[in-house]
Amino acid sequence: MERAAVFDVDGTLVDTNHLHVVAWWEAFRQAGHHVPMHAVHRAVGLPSTDLVAHLLGDGRDEDQDADISAGHKALYGQYFDRLPALPRAGELLRRLHENGWTVVLATSAGGAELSALRRAIDADDAIAATASADDVREGKPDPEPVEHALELAGVPAERAVFVGDTVWDMQAGSRAGVRCVGVLCGGIPRADLEKAGADAVYADPAHLLSALDGSPLA
Repeated sequence: MERAAVFDVDGTLVDTNHLHVVAWWEAFRQAGHHVPMHAVHRAVGLPSTDLVAHLLGDGRDEDQDADISAGHKALYGQYFDRLPALPRAGELLRRLHENGWTVVLATSAGGAELSALRRAIDADDAIAATASADDVREGKPDPEPVEHALELAGVPAERAVFVGDTVWDMQAGSRAGVRCVGVLCGGIPRADLEKAGADAVYADPAHLLSALDGSPLA
């Protein structure tokens, strides 16, 4: 039977979380909001509209939401030509592909941002499909992105593993009924990932690759 290895991208395969933090922090600052960077970091991985709501709360001026999100998009876009893949990320995807896994990306990125991320990973030959923000109505921690990735792979949840770096990833994967693997390279503590549903936690793609034979992706 087919097996699916579903991967988050930001903070999991590409070292972008702190670039997002700076871009969001500046977008909030420009809109007159002083949001601590540590709070922004914990919210990274949510869809843009949900992230703004999560950080500013229900009492905010919702008319600002679109401008804040657009500000983040413009600021983050300045990094598109130099996004850094995490160590051995592309090699990990190619190894899994060689081992018979169907590799699918499940990300809140879309359009030019997703293209830039895929260029950074440089493993298109191993990626069977991508469930992006353009394909779903709800983002993580809703299970829809992971469920859509499974549909693209044609694989049931019990034959899939989801790898991500945030609690939102672990919650989405758990709600979709797949085994979850966490990585620490996004900056979220091991205990938080495990509490949110991670069956195993590794430092980064290179660590997961080196420990592959004893991992849920064996």
